Amino acid sequence: MGNDRITVSLDDDAREAIEDLTDRTGQGQSELVRRSLRFYAANFGAANAESSEQLENYHKMLSGGEHVLLDVDFLHCFLHYVSDSDGDPDPEFLESADEVSDYHAREYDGEFDSLDELLEWLSLCGFLSVRRSDADDRYHVVFPSEQIRWFMTRFIDRSTADLPFDIDVEEGLTKVMMTERRD
Repeated sequence: MGNDRITVSLDDDAREAIEDLTDRTGQGQSELVRRSLRFYAANFGAANAESSEQLENYHKMLSGGEHVLLDVDFLHCFLHYVSDSDGDPDPEFLESADEVSDYHAREYDGEFDSLDELLEWLSLCGFLSVRRSDADDRYHVVFPSEQIRWFMTRFIDRSTADLPFDIDVEEGLTKVMMTERRD
């Protein structure tokens, strides 16, 4: 079994990628291409599934250092800890959480053009699951718990203040119906 030679035309992105990898690994271009092909073949299903875009988004979020993976049980613990014996959230916690929400309102301004885009982003973060209803502008949003529902519903209300649409919310125990409204 001999070595087969192929000629490949590289665009600017591919050229930069192979130069970066040769610098980082100290390996030659041929070895990097062989390894890349083997890796792609071994991961073909994942690379071509719908989830590959979701994995790419996870990677972007996590590699930026602004987001972390958090076990949902830890989130429940945090939310339980900041509540009093009646289950009401600590006012200092709410003040801090509202500051974060208000910051996100400025960050989200110009970022999301529809409730669909916003909910897709938040579901990627793992705080909720979304199912579109028969009406184009209505969504069934399911949260892992009642505590996460009140926390995220409050966050959504405050963080969407500057977006080009309003949201009507009908609350249930762990899920809500959200409807996009434009004036």
